[in-house]
Amino acid sequence: MRDWSLTLGDPLHLTLAADARLCKPDYVNDHIWEVELGGTDSERAAVALHTTFGLRARSMRIFLRFTESGSAVTDPNTFIAKPTLKRFYPNFLTLDFVPLENLFAVTDFWVPESHAVAGRVTLTNKSTATRQIKLEVCAALAPLDGQSIIPTQQQLVNILAGQTSGIAPVIFMTGGPKHGPGPHSSLLLDLELGPGATRTLSFAEAALDTIPEGFDLARKTAARSWQAELARIEMLDASQVLDIHTGDPEWDATLAFSQKAAHALFFNGNGALPNPSFVNSRHIDHGYSRKGDGTDYPPAWNGQFPLETYYISGILHGAPQVTKNLLLNFLATQDEDGEVDGKPGLAGQRGKFLAAPLLASLAWKYFQITQDESLLADIFPKLVKFFWSWFSGAHDRNRDGAPEWDNILQTGFEDNPLFDVWNPWSQGLDVSLVHSPALEAMLYREAQTLAKIAQKLGKPDEETELIEAQAEKIKASIEAGWNPRTSFYSYRDRETGEVSTGKVIAKRKGDGNMRPKFESETPIRLLIEIQTKSPAAKRPEVEISEYFTKSKGEVETILGHQFQWRTGGLVATSQKIYNRIGRIAVMGLDENDKINVRIVDTTGEDITLALPLWAGVLEKQKAYAMIGRNVMMAERFDRPFGMPSLPLSPDPEAESVSMSVSLPWNMLIAEGLLAYGFRAEATRLTAHLINAVIKNLKQNRAFYQRYHAEKGAGIGERNSLHGLAPVGLFMQVLGVTILSSTRVKLEGRNLFPWPVTIKYKGLTVVRGMEQTTVTFMNGESVIVKDEAPCVVEM
Repeated sequence: MRDWSLTLGDPLHLTLAADARLCKPDYVNDHIWEVELGGTDSERAAVALHTTFGLRARSMRIFLRFTESGSAVTDPNTFIAKPTLKRFYPNFLTLDFVPLENLFAVTDFWVPESHAVAGRVTLTNKSTATRQIKLEVCAALAPLDGQSIIPTQQQLVNILAGQTSGIAPVIFMTGGPKHGPGPHSSLLLDLELGPGATRTLSFAEAALDTIPEGFDLARKTAARSWQAELARIEMLDASQVLDIHTGDPEWDATLAFSQKAAHALFFNGNGALPNPSFVNSRHIDHGYSRKGDGTDYPPAWNGQFPLETYYISGILHGAPQVTKNLLLNFLATQDEDGEVDGKPGLAGQRGKFLAAPLLASLAWKYFQITQDESLLADIFPKLVKFFWSWFSGAHDRNRDGAPEWDNILQTGFEDNPLFDVWNPWSQGLDVSLVHSPALEAMLYREAQTLAKIAQKLGKPDEETELIEAQAEKIKASIEAGWNPRTSFYSYRDRETGEVSTGKVIAKRKGDGNMRPKFESETPIRLLIEIQTKSPAAKRPEVEISEYFTKSKGEVETILGHQFQWRTGGLVATSQKIYNRIGRIAVMGLDENDKINVRIVDTTGEDITLALPLWAGVLEKQKAYAMIGRNVMMAERFDRPFGMPSLPLSPDPEAESVSMSVSLPWNMLIAEGLLAYGFRAEATRLTAHLINAVIKNLKQNRAFYQRYHAEKGAGIGERNSLHGLAPVGLFMQVLGVTILSSTRVKLEGRNLFPWPVTIKYKGLTVVRGMEQTTVTFMNGESVIVKDEAPCVVEM
């Protein structure tokens, strides 16, 4: 067990929740707690547990008070020694502090299951005098409806209880406490501590439907064997978490907290999904389903995306079975056409769109660590079927061998200003009308990976020849999007294969005809924007004609149901492409409504366009140009805290999107850098990303969905999976892959400024600057000085 010593000002993540590896958390009624170590608000400053029961209370806090000779302390800022975090797991942590002179306190907080939390306080008198100490467990509930915490009794035992939104929090304390004098409701114990004496007491809170039920669970929880439970937690942690020692304690803590937080995101499998699955973030406002079945949960809790799965599997480098389980969850949704749902959830939710093609990559990632050939053999036919499902007419609409996205949610970048409709600066283009280099790169890599799996399984060549031929078609489409002027890829129109620049060709107020008299050698597609104050009430109809008279040429009619809501009105994209436009007629608008007709703009650039680097599509010269002129260029993507989503912002208001750093996308690009031999650049990018995470764990004690590329500030949801430090990427750039407790793969060399030690299941790898020492559980050591890839085994 590693002994930490972290205080306020260090990276901290103090969320506690039931651990699915040790119990069965309640997906629809999950109480998540945050530990507080004090702060600037002196009225609230305390060593405390805090929750809202998933927004069923404004606040619920349980905190400690220590009194001697009439002098009481709760604020850690006034302690003799402030709280220090000594150990932490997803559901358990230990704090040391000295609240009064020579009175040493060790406090454990533990969430054994979804409806209960427990605390244990051990006090040691380090003075030479006998002392009278009052220890109080205080509680404050701000209910949404119901009753604040009050002192009461249950079966002649003094307890604290309250009610809020249909649950009754009850607090029980061992040792026969009395009710405290206030100002907060509390349970108080008078303790006599002789010189050197130690006393341990525990308490528990449980919140169920009634006070008697809560009392019963709280009392049973407090009575559980803490030492046995802690031993279970520690053994589990040692078997699934990499203990990483760098030359920087802030990095060590951040890499450890990220693994802890990732494990905490899981819930057990059920009838809807066969294996454990994860939610995207877990904090005090989450965990309560008003409908009682989870179908009303927000996006962060309603399913697993392939990109997030790829990311979390890297963070949990020490638990490869996670990757297998998540992959099997996806394949459990496969239909007879081979289609796999893109976001299956634990309450039976389905994204109802095709999964992003990353499943073969996930399978290969798992196989490289475990060498589990039987799993590959089982799932290979399903992966092949899934690959081909992307090429049906539903996804490859013009049958050119290069499919299109169906839904912006598939892309892994739903704020993309090209396709997004929620922000005023966004265009709202139909994502199915363009060739996306990111989708094509994923499909190309999927095809290459399937070929590797087929070879490993000894499949006949004819099985892979078709897939490889398809890969070449995809590659040709990707290469058609290469822009030699910028050494970067572009979105292209699905039909014309061209990049188009936006331009307004017609506009007016209210119903009527417009005569743009527009002609173009290259066919173009149109975007129709309607600005109205009442989009819900509108069902406009727009006719687009090549000629002014209806009798000549084709007419396209865009009906009301084809328009999408967007900020400030409605938007639709023409299904046809045009060399000339003679008339545009609009019906169904009020006189103050405005219509703009513009050429679709596909020139927008974003981080996903660099994905062909990850897929290995580029020949070396192009790869070097893309990296040198984009990835490593300060005016483009090379920023202090990672690669931003967009190299240029479409609007000053769009900074929170354009400057946002998505760690999953950055990880993919960094893997591409490694594949092309840019280890130093990948190491530098990894450092930028981890420094952003460290900054937020120090300042806000939270991970964030994204980070600002220039400032490092957190953006979006707290404690999001997307903001956990990329542990797997750190291991890749370090050149160390732990295959098991007796096998480790090494390649390249350590380019970090310090040696790195990794401990896992009795294996120790010391990665120095010039050599690596691998020590196995039996004491046998191997020293490796060569940079060539090699596997060291016992």
